Amino acid sequence: MARLAIVGGALQGMEAVFLARKAGIESVVIDRKPTAPALSVCDEPHVLNPLEDPEEARRVFAGCDAVIPAVEELDVLHFLSDTVPGLGVPLLFDMHAYEISCSKNRSNDIMRSVGVPLPQPWPQCGFPAIVKPSSQSGSIGVKVAFNDQDMQDGLRFIESIHDEPVIQEFVHGKSVSIEVIGNGRTAKSYVTTEVVLDDHYDCKMVRCNDSILPAEDEEVFARVGKDVAEAIGLGALMDVEAILTPRGLRVLEIDARIPSQTPAAICEGTGVNLLEELFTTALGKPADRPRRPGAGIYRHVYLKDGVLRTCGEKTFGHVRNPRMGSGLFGSDDFISDYESGKQEWYATLMYSCATEEEADRRAADSIERIMDECSVTEYVDGSPEVLR
Repeated sequence: MARLAIVGGALQGMEAVFLARKAGIESVVIDRKPTAPALSVCDEPHVLNPLEDPEEARRVFAGCDAVIPAVEELDVLHFLSDTVPGLGVPLLFDMHAYEISCSKNRSNDIMRSVGVPLPQPWPQCGFPAIVKPSSQSGSIGVKVAFNDQDMQDGLRFIESIHDEPVIQEFVHGKSVSIEVIGNGRTAKSYVTTEVVLDDHYDCKMVRCNDSILPAEDEEVFARVGKDVAEAIGLGALMDVEAILTPRGLRVLEIDARIPSQTPAAICEGTGVNLLEELFTTALGKPADRPRRPGAGIYRHVYLKDGVLRTCGEKTFGHVRNPRMGSGLFGSDDFISDYESGKQEWYATLMYSCATEEEADRRAADSIERIMDECSVTEYVDGSPEVLR
């Protein structure tokens, strides 16, 4: 069986373990923290800091068929980029592309150069505007500014974390993502998903089906992903995030690393396993599995203080010693630390269905089942304030 070393055992690490399991690849997880959740679900855990024990890290890497980072610490990423190729082991990561995507200002410049539709910049856009740090991931430091005071508050926070601001038009609509894999010369866009946000602008659910975007917008989005990837010479995996507005797609950012959440939803909905594609592309033999018709849903929930809530990935990241399996509360796949009678637990529930309607129904049925089996009377499903 092929073996994959996954460096990092948090959210991205769990995603990589899940996809490796689906692809029949043995997962070897390395993390310096013994509480990292991916350590309890992988095939071979190592509590190890590669920077402090590089020889042991090299030994683990040399026993694997490929290595993928599931961290965003630059010192670790540089170590992997400098070390792994010299062992004759493929590194499923592109440091050059990652450094570009780490700067929203730099990546926006490249996207403009290939004609990508972006939100209007400040001050042309006026209020409301989005104020966000250039080099942070996810929703860290993102603020909607409705007036000068909001703007100054957002700028002060960004200054406090020693980052540069990006100020753009606030665009609203369906939030979508597409993954792209490149070989350094050419690139291929894969499947579009819908990213559904909680009240903290964090992803609480991913939907994957044939009707996420109208056909014309789907074609534009796939072309955007391919054009940007080829402009930066992408040699691994990246995702492109955008909003479908009434005036068409507006691309928000790119991230050149393995995402969490969207690849699992794609695997559930279409049978396309992006980790398998990345792994086989690096070996010169892309799997190119055909997309099957169908629909998938990937959703985070947690129970605390007698209340069941949907939540974003940051909250789900508090899961401890999770397990992976199938059938929990009617799901096809799950990642969870749930145990019968436990008063606080976290779960990611996934569904693989023939139609979008079936996926929605089964996801709703799971909520009812949790409330019934856990004697829960209150369910909270938060959404961003400005989108209500």
